[in-house]
Amino acid sequence: MPAREVADGQVRTIGLTGGIGSGKSTVAALLVGLGATLVDTDAIAHALTGPGGAAMPALRAAFGETIATADGALDRAAMRARVFADAADKRRLEALLHPLIHAQALDQALQALRDPGAVVVFDVPLLAESGPDGPWRRRCQRVLVIDCDEAEQRRRVMARNGWNEEQVQRIIDAQAPRAVRRALADAVLLNQGIDKSALMDQLLTIWQRWCGGNRPRV
Repeated sequence: MPAREVADGQVRTIGLTGGIGSGKSTVAALLVGLGATLVDTDAIAHALTGPGGAAMPALRAAFGETIATADGALDRAAMRARVFADAADKRRLEALLHPLIHAQALDQALQALRDPGAVVVFDVPLLAESGPDGPWRRRCQRVLVIDCDEAEQRRRVMARNGWNEEQVQRIIDAQAPRAVRRALADAVLLNQGIDKSALMDQLLTIWQRWCGGNRPRV
């Protein structure tokens, strides 16, 4: 993987992150439209914990059969309740899942980067949680943080998921603070009070500055 010390115009690996409800998935789709190859760590995690997923035998052994649904997938609601209630369970889950996610993400990225014109975007919700010198930050030549205030996060997630305010706030509180994400960023895109066209205009400016000759498809 190329080193982080690369000039603007030559960037090939971008870390994309943001708190729940920030609009990160919207920006990820726009980046794909600009020509990026998306490595979606949430999608990898879902595949690993789906029916017959590679992580499920280890998760069953660690947490018992009650964390599996009838079709053999991870019961995400049950697992979420456990990790919120017990920090040790959260650490065990991360120790089992994160190495598998990292390995698959790296494999997907290396495959894409065989194309000399490719730009890989790692969509990593917990990039900031891995720390400024963590594996995700070392892997990414630039980090783009999608940002909005907590009130907007709560409003969006409550509307999207049907959760109550307390449920959403617990997730926000479990994630890295907004200031920590922003401090990690090479660019911050404020996704609040703007429409999709304005969001795209800001994103295109960042893309052209970082990726230069990797021309957008639009």
